[in-house]
Amino acid sequence: MEKLDLLSVALGLAALAGVNLYLTGFATGLAIHFHWITLAPQYQSLEVLGNPWIISIAGVLYSLEFFADKIPWVDSIWDAVHTVIRPIGGALLAIQVLGHPSPALTVIVALLAGGTSLLAHTAKAATRLASNTSPEPLTNIGLSLGEDAAVLGGLTLVHFSPLLALIIFLICIGAFFYFARRILRSIKNKMRMPRKKLDEPADRNVPVQ
Repeated sequence: MEKLDLLSVALGLAALAGVNLYLTGFATGLAIHFHWITLAPQYQSLEVLGNPWIISIAGVLYSLEFFADKIPWVDSIWDAVHTVIRPIGGALLAIQVLGHPSPALTVIVALLAGGTSLLAHTAKAATRLASNTSPEPLTNIGLSLGEDAAVLGGLTLVHFSPLLALIIFLICIGAFFYFARRILRSIKNKMRMPRKKLDEPADRNVPVQ
């Protein structure tokens, strides 16, 4: 049971890192540094996240993401840049949870965690791409704030019930990919509309001035 909880925490943090790596590291580091949570003996390897330098760097990067994440199309560019960074960060967090496992287990967990982070990142990036086809910026702001709240709530759930948290994360990711075809179709239709209007013949009944 203890090993299952460890794996659940590792993959849970990886999933949250796929949504917002810097907030995951920053919030976890703050909670550890100020003793808002007490790490169980099997999670002592996570104590390094409470290092002031790690907290500071994660905080600065999260501040940049906080603003970039709320500007239409800038958020998609930011997501594109982090397509590699988030899965790698999620894999490193997962390995850190396990402490010093065997080399074979390290590779297995890194692959599972990296894949989990990539799935979560893909879900976020595709949702943002769909929202960017809307001309108003409020959708992006709402999604960004909702994602931040989900990460903080997810971290709380991981602390109190790691296995339940992992199950919920996987259900959410699975639900996204179930509806992914509709989302992609919606993006294509919205991006096709301006081009269709440009290709339409001019109205010859309009008088020339």
